Amino acid sequence: MLLRYSLVAGSLGVVLVVAPLAAQTPSAATADVQKAIDAFHGSLKAGDTGAVMALLAPDVLLLEAGGIETRAEYEKNHLPADVEFEKSVTTSFKPYRVTVMGDVAWAVNTSEYNGTFRDRPVDSLGVELMVLSRDAAGWRIRAIHWSSRARRPAP
Repeated sequence: MLLRYSLVAGSLGVVLVVAPLAAQTPSAATADVQKAIDAFHGSLKAGDTGAVMALLAPDVLLLEAGGIETRAEYEKNHLPADVEFEKSVTTSFKPYRVTVMGDVAWAVNTSEYNGTFRDRPVDSLGVELMVLSRDAAGWRIRAIHWSSRARRPAP
C-alpha cells in the first residue's frame, strides 16, 4: 500500500500522520502506466532528455545487447545515441500487455523501426519489457529490457 507521511505541527508538538494515498482502479492504473511509457518514448523522439531522465527511477537498470547500464551510464553513454536514433527513423509502438499489482507494474510493448541511421538502412522489429513502480510523484521506470532484430524477408 502506498502511504503518505506528513508532519503536522500543533500546540502539543509535531505529530507524524500516516494515511493511505487514494487507490486507483486497475484500469486507471493501467492507463497511467501506459501514459508513463508513452511519455518516455515521446520524450526520446522529441530529444527532451530531461523528461526522459525524470521518468527513470534513481536505481533504474537498462538491459540491452547483453549488457546492463545504470541510470548514470545510460544518461552519459547511451541516451544521446537513443535520441539520435529516434529522430532518424520512423517508430511504431504497439502496447501489448500491462500488468499492475498494487504499486508495481510491468509492461510489454512491441515496436517497428524503419529509416536510415548513420547511413545504414533500418528495418527492424523489437520488444520491450519495462518494470515500473508508483510513488507519490507517479509511475517511474525501474528497469527496461530492449531486444530487437532485423525484419526477416517474406518467404
